[in-house]
Amino acid sequence: MSHPTEARTFRLSPDVRPTSYDAQLSVDPEGKRFTGSLTLGLRLARAAGEIVLHAAGLDVGRARLRAAGVEREPAEIRAVAASETIVLRFAPPVGEGPAELELAWTGKMTDGLRGLYPAGGGIAATQFEAADARRVFPCLDEPGFKAPWRLAVEAPREARVLSNGPPVREEDLGARKRIHFDETPPLPTYLVALVVGGVEAGPPVEVRGVPVRTWAQPVKVPLTGFAQEVAAAVLPRLEDYFGVPYAFGKLDQVGLPEFEAGAMENAGLVTYREVALLLDPATASLAQKKRVAEVVTHELAHMWFGNWVTMSWWDDLWLNEAFATWMAFKIVDAWSPGWRVWLEFDQGKAAAMQLDALLSTHPIRAEIHDVAEAGEAFDLITYEKGGAVLRMVEGFLGEAPFREGIRRYMRRHAKGNAVADDLWAALGEASGEPVVELANAWIGRAGFPVLHVARRGSALRIEQKRFLSDPAAAPGGADEPWPIPVVLRAGGPGGARELRFLLRERSAEVELGGDPSWVHANAGARGFYRVAHGPAELRAIVASLGSLEPAERIALLSDEWALLKAGEREVGSFLELCAGFGAEEDRAVLDELVARLSALEHRVVGEEDLPAFRVFVARLFRPALLGTGWDPDAGEGDEVRLRRAAAVRALALVARDPPAIAEATARLDRWLAGDRAALEANLHDAAVVAAARAGDAVRFESLKALFDRETDPAFRRRWLLALAAFEAPELAARGVALGFSSEVPLQDAASFLGTLLSSRAAREPAWARLREEWGAVRVRLGAAPMLLRRVVEAIGGLVLRRHLDEAEALLSAQPVPEARQAAAQTLEGLRQNVALRDRNQEGIRAWLAHHR
Repeated sequence: MSHPTEARTFRLSPDVRPTSYDAQLSVDPEGKRFTGSLTLGLRLARAAGEIVLHAAGLDVGRARLRAAGVEREPAEIRAVAASETIVLRFAPPVGEGPAELELAWTGKMTDGLRGLYPAGGGIAATQFEAADARRVFPCLDEPGFKAPWRLAVEAPREARVLSNGPPVREEDLGARKRIHFDETPPLPTYLVALVVGGVEAGPPVEVRGVPVRTWAQPVKVPLTGFAQEVAAAVLPRLEDYFGVPYAFGKLDQVGLPEFEAGAMENAGLVTYREVALLLDPATASLAQKKRVAEVVTHELAHMWFGNWVTMSWWDDLWLNEAFATWMAFKIVDAWSPGWRVWLEFDQGKAAAMQLDALLSTHPIRAEIHDVAEAGEAFDLITYEKGGAVLRMVEGFLGEAPFREGIRRYMRRHAKGNAVADDLWAALGEASGEPVVELANAWIGRAGFPVLHVARRGSALRIEQKRFLSDPAAAPGGADEPWPIPVVLRAGGPGGARELRFLLRERSAEVELGGDPSWVHANAGARGFYRVAHGPAELRAIVASLGSLEPAERIALLSDEWALLKAGEREVGSFLELCAGFGAEEDRAVLDELVARLSALEHRVVGEEDLPAFRVFVARLFRPALLGTGWDPDAGEGDEVRLRRAAAVRALALVARDPPAIAEATARLDRWLAGDRAALEANLHDAAVVAAARAGDAVRFESLKALFDRETDPAFRRRWLLALAAFEAPELAARGVALGFSSEVPLQDAASFLGTLLSSRAAREPAWARLREEWGAVRVRLGAAPMLLRRVVEAIGGLVLRRHLDEAEALLSAQPVPEARQAAAQTLEGLRQNVALRDRNQEGIRAWLAHHR
């Protein structure tokens, strides 16, 4: 009979729990090796003949147990590759009660971006989520096992050493040193962190007694100020919301040159991809500032949701990520209301709805069998859909009862673990509402509803069913109705008012009162559902676009696009709707309009119809750019700057308008020559792409040189991705060659390949090369599974039926076990996009011919 640890799905026994970790680690960055020793405090609920710990790639050379006053060694130490564990066998068994296990081991840094790895620039760093602490420490590497950590780290004398706790003592060892860190509160292993190497910080800021510092490579320290400002501003707001003081003594934020994800919420030591932390306020776009503010706030929200109270197992990952996603926008909106960040939140929600309309989607709370599956759960459903459902629940309960429920949850489960029902129970107690019924229906079930609405006299008839983006798809099992907190907004000459109710049945009629001229069935776009307004209701809404809130106008465009994809709308009607936004002035609505027209241009419009389509887009957006001009006025607000940016993107990138491209390119060249006033920061991305698409070999070389020497991470990424956008055949080929070379940093490899596959010029050679070198790509990115999944998802940027056939053949013949879910979703989405193209090309041609 095989041992239980031989199964990949093996879980540790709850009968053996850690009570403390006291570890020493000696790091050799040059040799990419380390040695460690550990005293692990344990408590056994019953006698055990075996103690199982996680360890991957570690050579455990010594193990000694002390229990009941007796010290002994295990009879056997056996490593099990399938479950990444070591089994320590004791004869006789270890008795019930406390025990201490002393271990010593050696290990190597990983070649990827997890465990302890070379993070670039002479820096070594850790990334342990979901389950990679086992690559550095023998430990109980599951989130349900929390214990305090005390760590001492030996490193070269000149290296900066950071960990979760503040340093309390330093030993001088000549050419090396040993830093002792203060003991942490109880932590799961995935939140333990270490950074060793050449990083520096500006002066610390004290926030309610907590020192806050932001670190980077020395040359990049001038770029740390904005993230430091954000952290200092939002930390007290988070303390006030949760009603619990920050628990981790100090807060360090570190930008790393190579990092797999966007950021990681290690307790007291948050690590970031540089582009998510560092910027120059003088040259950064507003989108960059918002992104850094949102990421910093997201990670700090985790200090409570995830770090103070931790999920028991990865199937409740959404408890961490959905809450931090929602909370980040809530706090940033309170800090900087003029940014209107909830409109960006809605963009993320729309992306999640696109994924959730597939049959291959998954519930927010997905059943996770092993840590490989846990890695696949870091997606739009967990983050954005989860956050949107929380916002919807808060809207139903009210802000004050919702906050009180969160505070109860924090107090009740302090320093411990929790599951979803613990949160719902606290919210239900605080609000007196049926939270369990409402919430579990949304987090435990895949998909979401569409509401079909039609007026019947003074009432509104509403029918719900699951929304699927494939016209031929049928949901498996019973299509049970959702409990939907519906908020209607009805308007007329006397103004607008809201009506709220909980729709539990498949259909209902709601009395509107009076005779409103229009009704929008998702007020403020706060509900996680789509709306299919009937023909008369849609005409009434379109006639009153100016009366809708910006979020509602965005939802209208998003819903109608989704209905077009699902075969419930004609493409001509959708283009008519887009044309009706010609007078739109809200920058967020214009962003949505540009996104929808860009999707049409990329996925649906045939080559022969592109000139006419581009004329239509140019005609739609030229007045907006004429209204703003290219140069900002003195004291001009962000809204005008972003309206200009949307118009430039539409004209230069979607319409391929020659005057706009020429102007953008000329201004970029003046900017590069030193005239920083020539190109406003929010136009920079579009100008670089436009210049690259039309660029020659001199332009390619200049952008490559800029990438090689750039220190600002946002500009460095911009120069890099531009090299994948050149459209001259010989330069597109150079971009493809670059994409399969080591010159592209590992963290950017998936983004670069995705840009190539979305390029009209580079798509075919890049796709051919990707199929030829699929094995090599998998090997290079295999140590960074999240990036490997992103490459699989990038295949969705292809457009033709032939591409679909080739993608299905590739992923069938050479599947990627780490990306099973991503592959299923990518192929399903690609099938639908190919069908959308086939179904609508004639309709687009006819509409464009009629509107010349």
